[in-house]
Amino acid sequence: MIAVIGDIHGCYNTFLQLYNDIKSDYPGINFFSVGDLVDRGKFSYEVVEFFKQNNILFTAGNHDLMFYYYITHQGHPIGKPWIYNGSEATLNSYDHNTVKMRDHFNIISKAPLFLNLNDCFISHAGISSYYRKKFKKGVLVETEELDVLLKNELSSEHGVIWTRDELLNLGKLQVVGHTIYPEVTHNKASNALYIDTSAYAGNKLSGVIIDNNQLVEIYSVETFPEDID
Repeated sequence: MIAVIGDIHGCYNTFLQLYNDIKSDYPGINFFSVGDLVDRGKFSYEVVEFFKQNNILFTAGNHDLMFYYYITHQGHPIGKPWIYNGSEATLNSYDHNTVKMRDHFNIISKAPLFLNLNDCFISHAGISSYYRKKFKKGVLVETEELDVLLKNELSSEHGVIWTRDELLNLGKLQVVGHTIYPEVTHNKASNALYIDTSAYAGNKLSGVIIDNNQLVEIYSVETFPEDID
């Protein structure tokens, strides 16, 4: 049994409330996130630092990688759009913490593109049905082979950090963010659970409890105004 948190986007106070709510009901549960820790909300630094201090695993989101590539690999195609996608709030949050930026980039650069766990398959945007021919009857390929495929397709609109396509049914539950829904939404055809409920836009941050590819419980916290005002 695990807890998976949706796209936080710098909404640290909202995240902390959600984290504590889940931890209170499920002491000792392992936490994961679908990524997009940074941008748009006011406290990206605090979010990444919390993940670092508490050893929480997350799959790399497009905003995390835009931030990383824009600063560390100028001209990289993934980094180029960052300046138009919530970068100002992120830079402001690091204004007095620039010394920690290198540590945080190290964490982001090492974040996996997916986590194939016993309880579910976690990634930021999901495995697009565009790659159907790469799979045999919807069964996951070997982890190493899948990792190579996704890295080679990282900049593609169908890739695991960008896709808005219908997702591929992998034969197990996919838990993803990126595509916003007002509520946590399960697409039965693709067996994909969408958990980005637009915290940065003032709706709410959501997390789910998953056990053996089944949704056990949904947690949501309305966005704290101080995270986005």
